[in-house]
Amino acid sequence: MEVNRQLSENARNDLILVEEAKKGNEKAFAALMNRYRDSIYFMLLKMVNNPSDAEDLTIEAFGKAFRSIDTYVPRFAFSTWLFMIASNNCIDFIRKKQASPVPLDQWQDGFENPAVNLQSDMPDPEEALITDQKIATLRKVVNQLKSPYREIIELRFYKEYSYEEISAELKIPLGTVKAQLFRAKSLLYNIFKKTDNR
Repeated sequence: MEVNRQLSENARNDLILVEEAKKGNEKAFAALMNRYRDSIYFMLLKMVNNPSDAEDLTIEAFGKAFRSIDTYVPRFAFSTWLFMIASNNCIDFIRKKQASPVPLDQWQDGFENPAVNLQSDMPDPEEALITDQKIATLRKVVNQLKSPYREIIELRFYKEYSYEEISAELKIPLGTVKAQLFRAKSLLYNIFKKTDNR
């Protein structure tokens, strides 16, 4: 293992956890997440200015980092690598959100004919059918997950429980809820990748 000798003591401690995480040690994953969750969250909150988005992006960042943890090389601190993944993921999220769906020429036409820009929020029948099919597919995939991952996904995304409510419902610590949630998302991602249902 090629280690940068100029790494701080904290960064060297992280390396021990990273090596354990690479072996699939869930306690090491949880320890890394507990160590950096708050600082990642507050960095993302500054970027998106929305607590709910920042929370979801934090979970996504850890999910992406832990899925590709084998690619991390200790020439620089694990925290640097993690923050880079989190900020790049957030930038992608902001770009998608800011993409303007209305071309400029249509926008200008709207001044002469205000009806041009009026659109119903209701999906058309075809969109509704596609959405129903996607939901049915997602439910099938979620049902393939083992306990406790299935319950956590159902509580978070079907019943829209907060992390605190899930913790109380399943009688597990908040850190465990978050660690198991990104593990569940990672498992879902892998199932979708295998079945081409992205």
